[in-house]
Amino acid sequence: MAKQAGMGDAFWLDGYDLSGDVGALGRIGGGLAGTQDVTGINKYGMERRGLARDGALEWTSFFNPGTAAAHEVLSTLPLTNRIATYGRGTSLGSPAACLVGKQINYDPSRAADGSLTISVQALADGYGLEWGRQLTAGVRTDTEAADGDSVDFGAAGAFGLQAWLHVTEFDGTDVTIGLEQSSDDGDADSFAAVTGGEFTEVTAGPVSERIQTARDQAVEQYLRVATSTTGGFTSVSFVVVVTVNPISVVF
Repeated sequence: MAKQAGMGDAFWLDGYDLSGDVGALGRIGGGLAGTQDVTGINKYGMERRGLARDGALEWTSFFNPGTAAAHEVLSTLPLTNRIATYGRGTSLGSPAACLVGKQINYDPSRAADGSLTISVQALADGYGLEWGRQLTAGVRTDTEAADGDSVDFGAAGAFGLQAWLHVTEFDGTDVTIGLEQSSDDGDADSFAAVTGGEFTEVTAGPVSERIQTARDQAVEQYLRVATSTTGGFTSVSFVVVVTVNPISVVF
């Protein structure tokens, strides 16, 4: 794949699409919070063990006081966790970084030339920063129950998955958004629901959620997103990101 720049990116927070109000991301970081030295006196080199996972998203926002825009969404500084997702592009299968964490600041800065920007930071709480792939092409809009296009993850997995949902708009009674899988893109092996891969039924938006399957669960090569309903809906706009674990992961 060719090298890319960060053009045409996206940013979602708790189901709100703040892409047009975010001017820059200063840090999209993850990994280990540190290491512990466990070198015995009988060793000739250092031994270390990785410690807790960590992560952070830092971004610069423009001041937009409109309804469901940056100021209204960010200035509340909730004490509860937020779900933030950075999309590196908005194509089906594009990479995305997801974080469950605390928003710790909302710091406007007014320069001498009159420009007004806000620095915001979210620190991971419980899971660290997780990179995945978009199972929707940015924001997908369904006007009835539908099966989305699939994404080829290259190989089957054996260690479960994590998935993130942002519902930006919803009009209707209810919709359930879930993951389906197939080993051959539905050729001989029909798509079937992923065990533990269904999000909580949506009855209003904006809303967001993170789910995960069993840690030792098999995941087939092709994944897609399907919507279903019992009471009906007129329109739902949403984003789904999935990480298929290549190794055993414990949170």
